[in-house]
Amino acid sequence: MKFRCNQSTLTKALNIVSKAVTTKTTIPILKGILLEVSESGILKMSASDMDITIEATVEVEDCIPGSVVVQSKLFGDIIRKLPSSDINIESEGDSVTITCMNSEFTIFCSSGDEFPSIKNMENTSSTISFDKSMLKEMIRRTSFAASPDEAKGVLTGLLMEMTADELIVVGIDGFRMAVNREPVINLEEHSVIISAKLMNEINKIISESGDDENVDMIIGKSSAMFIIGNIKIVVRLLEGQFINYKDILPRDGKIEVIVSRTQLQSSIERASLLSNEGKNNLIKLAIRDNIITITSKSEEGNVKEEVLANKTGDDLDIGFNAKYVLDVLKSIDDEEIKIIFNTSITPSVVKPLEGNKFDYLILPVRISSN
Repeated sequence: MKFRCNQSTLTKALNIVSKAVTTKTTIPILKGILLEVSESGILKMSASDMDITIEATVEVEDCIPGSVVVQSKLFGDIIRKLPSSDINIESEGDSVTITCMNSEFTIFCSSGDEFPSIKNMENTSSTISFDKSMLKEMIRRTSFAASPDEAKGVLTGLLMEMTADELIVVGIDGFRMAVNREPVINLEEHSVIISAKLMNEINKIISESGDDENVDMIIGKSSAMFIIGNIKIVVRLLEGQFINYKDILPRDGKIEVIVSRTQLQSSIERASLLSNEGKNNLIKLAIRDNIITITSKSEEGNVKEEVLANKTGDDLDIGFNAKYVLDVLKSIDDEEIKIIFNTSITPSVVKPLEGNKFDYLILPVRISSN
């Protein structure tokens, strides 16, 4: 195997592919990156941890076809630190020689025959195309609500529900739920669950790729492939039954509050500085007339914040984990939001003033009556 490639081009592709490399494995080859050069002058780099496989292709020159696996960290460190010039890479036996200007490295390599490279998606039902910025925002607005606890199975994932004219992404962890909807034309209806951790990696790759491509998603029987320009990402689908989120959302509410999102967020951020009571980041909201009074206390002191709001319905005292509320408010771009309450012990829902672009459900924390 032999090829020549510009250092910056190789580094950019390497940074993306290396996101799939794992150090927590007993399979040595998975700590490496597969380099494959074709007769047509295309270098394909692949990495996998068996849950996610990433492949990126770049055009190269002066090439001889072949494939090797190089140790990811060492190879990556070398390439990133080389001068911004052409790099020549050539393999012979069990070693790879890397030369660039006045630098020359020789590192060990292994055969690429057993490396789990991306295969053609079999039993695929359809390909769906998403606007890149739309998908990126939907992941950002929902992934925080998925559970980080692996014991919770499908709740560590995001539900992607595709109807005839809509994409719905849902995250639930048992304490809050995020639902985002965007109009998308789909030829077929699908529902898949993908690890939120892997979806966040896909989001990073979307951010690092060009601005002109859409994201194509091919759904297979047990995996899904995302295609972003010259990058292919295959992720394993989570198996199991996702919670019926539609049944969780309250049909109506006794109390409705319209409030400035930025003002509420700023007030809760300040109140949360002293929200250590019970070690659950507790803040208390007293909703009276057109004022929301936010209080919290700890051994270090206490704080009171007031935010103007437009309320309809009864007065209410309710407690929340400040982090759960802030995660929701930070994910929303709308200047004003609507919050629906029922009682101090039933879930509250954050909604847009118009339409159904998002629903955020937050469970309250029980507070003492005194």
